[in-house]
Amino acid sequence: MANIPQYIMIGGFLGAGKTTSVGRLAKHLTDRGLKVGLITNDQGSQLVDTATLSSRGFAVEEIPGGCFCCRFNSLVEAARKLSRETRPDVFIAEPVGSCTDLVATVSYPLRRIYGGEFAIAPLSVLVDPIRASRVIGLENGGSFSEKVLYIYRKQLEEADIIVINKSDLLKPERLRTLHTKLALEYPAAEIMEISARQGTGLETWFERISTAKPLDRVAMPVNYEVYAEGEAMLGWLNATVNVSAREATDGNKILREIAAGVQRTLQSAGAEVAHLKMTLDPEGSIGELAVINLVRNDFVPELSQELEDLLEKGQILVNIRAETAPAVLEEALRSSLKAVAGQFPTVEFSVEHLEQFRPGKPQPTHRFSDAG
Repeated sequence: MANIPQYIMIGGFLGAGKTTSVGRLAKHLTDRGLKVGLITNDQGSQLVDTATLSSRGFAVEEIPGGCFCCRFNSLVEAARKLSRETRPDVFIAEPVGSCTDLVATVSYPLRRIYGGEFAIAPLSVLVDPIRASRVIGLENGGSFSEKVLYIYRKQLEEADIIVINKSDLLKPERLRTLHTKLALEYPAAEIMEISARQGTGLETWFERISTAKPLDRVAMPVNYEVYAEGEAMLGWLNATVNVSAREATDGNKILREIAAGVQRTLQSAGAEVAHLKMTLDPEGSIGELAVINLVRNDFVPELSQELEDLLEKGQILVNIRAETAPAVLEEALRSSLKAVAGQFPTVEFSVEHLEQFRPGKPQPTHRFSDAG
């Protein structure tokens, strides 16, 4: 490990499993006696990823209101704040899942301007194997429009390491085919296979990003008009919902039913889901959190963390990203809450905060074509 803190950035499209992987890496490093600081990022506020990682005891700074490239100074300040408070040996940064051009707008500026403060690790880009197989033409299934896929492909193009996450979802033959195709289309990248959920393949990946140096190459060309149009096709919703029950109720079931209701509405509207994720934080709990995710239309909302006790009061954080109008996302959430309240007569919901929008055009603070 370098004497100066290492900066590790883990990118990838919405729903690739970045937060689970970040949590695994943070625990791996912590277990080896290193102090870790995490930096999360979102176009809006009230981020599920921050709540999830904080519930596991990690020091987390959140940068809302734009991607790292557009909030570069905030990224540096977040790292410095963590340095003042906990003096991390390693920073792990998780950028917005709809963001690309991270090498030219984040990695290279950090190396040029702040090279004495951070040792930059290779850029890892995670992919969901089923989504990736559809994007590169190996399989049929729901996908995004071409301008959204432009962002997806650019993420892969700039990767030092392409990490096929959730490798357990594919049979060995399909996984080999995907690995081979990615290696053929993106020859500059090293291809690895892991399952962050199951814990397989992680040691090799962790060792690689902890010891290897990023590739020194000219930054890829990016058409920022197409990039902006692709991001603007995605609807974005962040919400905070208070929940109270007159009788102790199964909070896990409530979360499942809300997610399933949102999924049905979005499917009926023809919206391609990029990522739906929610947390349920019981009032008065310390570190207990239920977490549910949906990463494709043809998938089942999955609880990755569950509550052990019945729920009386709590707060739900909702993040939805899908290719549709933001108003459709709000209607999907509100109609689902109304339906679930009908299923659970003793339960009441109140929306405390809700923002729905389309991301604005990316305007990087810096953009360097090489490391300098």
